[in-house]
Amino acid sequence: MPYVVLDLEMSGPDPDYNEIIQIGAVLFDDDWIEKGRYLSNVYPENEEAFTASAEKVHNLSLSDLEDAPMIYDVLPELEEWIIKNLGILKQPNSPDNMPYLRNVVICGQSVMNDIQFLKEAYRLEKLKWPYSRVLVDLHTLSYFVFRLLKKKGKTTPRGLSLKDVSGYFGLERKDDFHNALEDAVLTAACLKRLFQLSDGFQLTD
Repeated sequence: MPYVVLDLEMSGPDPDYNEIIQIGAVLFDDDWIEKGRYLSNVYPENEEAFTASAEKVHNLSLSDLEDAPMIYDVLPELEEWIIKNLGILKQPNSPDNMPYLRNVVICGQSVMNDIQFLKEAYRLEKLKWPYSRVLVDLHTLSYFVFRLLKKKGKTTPRGLSLKDVSGYFGLERKDDFHNALEDAVLTAACLKRLFQLSDGFQLTD
């Protein structure tokens, strides 16, 4: 299965009201070899839902997004980017991308929140959800791996936020503001480090 490590920035916390304003992604093949990176700002259809508290997180204002495409252009662009970078040969005149993306696993930090926003965007644009229903969540995997390490007396991070987990591995953001691509890259690096840790675990009867 190919994997896309995804991070979104939003105009606020509610997927029923707020919207995606930035999408960042890192694409990996079945062997977790990186195949490409994607970043796009998105202009929100509901400008009234753009919150000052969210702007403090991602440092993107409405004026910064003035020339950004709308979500109905970004969603198919993201799909085509994944297909192209995985080297998938599509059939001519294929009606949609579902057969080519149904095995692509979405990964992220507390990724269900991002998926809720993404699925709501697909619903509002009357588009079919093309991706796998399997997901890989850094937060959940971190809880499990660090729980095992703590029982063995190993040092563990004080929390399970992306900042805490990445800091444990000696990784960090360049600045205090969130950027969707930077956070996707950081999340992917943390996932790889967790996989390496888990490779050292031994099962006993």
